[in-house]
Amino acid sequence: MSPTSQFKRHFLNRQVLITGGLGFIGSNLARRLVALGAKVTILDSLIPEYGGNRRNLAGIGRKVAVHLSDVRDRHSLPAFVRGQDFLFNLAGQTSHMDSMTDPETDLEINCRAQLSILETCRQHNPGIRVVFASTRQIYGRPDYLPVDEKHPLRPVDVNGINKLAGEEYHLLYSEVHGIRSTVLRLTNTIGPRMRIKDARQTFVGVWVRRILEGRPFEVWGGAQLRDFTYVDDAVEALLLAATRPEAEGQVFNLGGPPPVTLQQLADLLVEVNGGGRFVVKRFPVTRKKIDIGDFYADHGLITAKLGWRPRTSLRTALGRTVGYYRKELRHYV
Repeated sequence: MSPTSQFKRHFLNRQVLITGGLGFIGSNLARRLVALGAKVTILDSLIPEYGGNRRNLAGIGRKVAVHLSDVRDRHSLPAFVRGQDFLFNLAGQTSHMDSMTDPETDLEINCRAQLSILETCRQHNPGIRVVFASTRQIYGRPDYLPVDEKHPLRPVDVNGINKLAGEEYHLLYSEVHGIRSTVLRLTNTIGPRMRIKDARQTFVGVWVRRILEGRPFEVWGGAQLRDFTYVDDAVEALLLAATRPEAEGQVFNLGGPPPVTLQQLADLLVEVNGGGRFVVKRFPVTRKKIDIGDFYADHGLITAKLGWRPRTSLRTALGRTVGYYRKELRHYV
């Protein structure tokens, strides 16, 4: 049986809730779930700084139920959680710098709201299956590479600390209350529908916007190693995590093709675009304090347990991303 057929068996006519579903990963997930025949409900605050964009649902808007609500509003959560078979918990504040300048907001979204969501599941829908999107940022500066799930957890910013707390809540509720949860630690995810107006989600988005506008983009440092996951591969991991019993109560790293330096990434983006310019600059002092240096993940555990592996090359990922924004740029700037 093909992966699509297997997923359709799990999701056809099932109720699926996606928090943060108007955002980058959430909207790509929603599109895949609609194609699988799921009944998708999206919960999103559409706060301008957090990445939600109605354009992300172009073509499927009438096939999903969209509710504008904030996960911090715990009193509204029961109405959305009741009756759902699956919850993909993707809502979050992703900016590392914003977490340092406005730590209270990051705490409310990435920590306190996660506890409220899980409490709502416990009280109103204990049989729901939950997948939580965490981040490689919780590891901090690596002691070794590639980083596996056994690496010490030492976040270097408020965002990482709060995401770690949110992750631990999911694992605790899975162990103690039976709210079947899986945690995926995402690395740099790229692809169509990512935020490109600023670097709150990923610096690659800023690079893509500037190169398509015919302006040079900045590469800070240039020698740092990173790996990148294409969004379709990340969606595949989310679906596997939600449908495989052996994923319950587990934590998995995602990863990408072989890591590259930021300079190599910039060169490849220029090549894929068919032109463009960039300038290598020193890391800004404010950013340097929370930069984790070289990082790439070991995704061997999820490969061994669930059979997931990144299937999209970095060249293909950048090509598809640039191609999307070449047509859609005006909707994202």
